Order: sequence, then structure tokens, then C-alpha cells
Amino acid sequence: MTIEECYSVLGLKVGATLEEVKTSYRVLARQYHPDVNPGDGRSHDRFVELNQAYHRLLEVAKPAAQVRQPSSTPPTSTPATAPKTTVKTRVTRKEPEFRNNPRLTDLEQLLKQRGYLQLQDFLKAQRFPRAVALVDALAQRLPQDPEVRQWQAIAYQRWGRHAIAAGDLDKARIYLKKALRIDPHNRSLWMEVERDFRRLEQIF
Repeated sequence: MTIEECYSVLGLKVGATLEEVKTSYRVLARQYHPDVNPGDGRSHDRFVELNQAYHRLLEVAKPAAQVRQPSSTPPTSTPATAPKTTVKTRVTRKEPEFRNNPRLTDLEQLLKQRGYLQLQDFLKAQRFPRAVALVDALAQRLPQDPEVRQWQAIAYQRWGRHAIAAGDLDKARIYLKKALRIDPHNRSLWMEVERDFRRLEQIF
């Protein structure tokens, strides 16, 4: 089994942190454990596969602290400019981001991970109704997770922009306004929505 296959078995993207590997394994191992599925050959095989993938990734996956460490060393050499660069990168990034939320249970964390991967696929494929349905369901299930609300806003803004290109201007306005209501303090989102509304004005 390759490293890529190991991550896939655990439902993770390549390069997931050690904490993510452990969380995903715990949830899936409970689901497919032979004691939970007595006499089920498929569950047994899946459980064996999970264990093989997990122990392989224990040797490869890095803790979150080590993954972030390289980005924390440069600011000492350029203290005046590095903080601005870091903040600017975070604000202007338009893609959904994923972080572990320590307040979530293992099952909720796995749900969020899988939702994140699905959302990325839907947005890349421009399947915006599916993306919006997905983030709406996640927001109902994880109402206290601020990242999920950001994902909602991004999905609404993307669908609004797509509606402009398709000539459905009423729908575009509805979803662009929804995006701002969901995440009103996101400067990057405001810039994108403002650009979209300018396109609407040019069409008229």
C-alpha cells in the first residue's frame, strides 16, 4: 500500500497531520471493528486495511506543530514586514481552509474533514448547488464552528459569481448578499463580492 493509498483509506488528503490521522483512525476503527460487526467479512477486511494504513502513516505523518514550524522562523529576520505578509496571506486567500477544532468530537471532526474534501471537489467542478447544500447541512450540524460558516460564505459567493456569468442576475444578487450576511467581517470576501457587484452594474 502506497502512502497516498494509506491517506485515502483513512479518508484524508495526502499530507494530513498526525493528529488528523489519529482522529480519523479512531472513528473508522470503531465503525469497522470485528466486535461491532461479528461475522461480517467485509468489515473485518476493512478493519485490517485501516490498521495497515494507520501504522504506515504513524511513521510518515508529522505533528501539526512541526508542519507549521517553518513558517514561524522567518519573522525573526524581518520583523517589520513578516507580520504584514502573514496577515495579508490569510485575508486574501479565497479558497476554503481547514483546521482542527478541539471543541469537536472525533465523529464531528471526521464529518468536517469529509465535508471539506467534498466541498473542494464541488467547487472545482463548479457544482455550486451541491456545494451550497453541503455547507448548509454542515452548518446545521456544526453551528459553532466558524470555519464552516466561512465555507458557507465562499460557496454562496462562488454561486453568485457563476450566476452572473450565466446571466441569472437576480439569483446572483441573492447569493452575494447571503455571503456577506454569513461572514460579514471577512475582508477578502467583501472585496470579492464588491467586484462581483461591479460586474452586475456593468451589465446593466
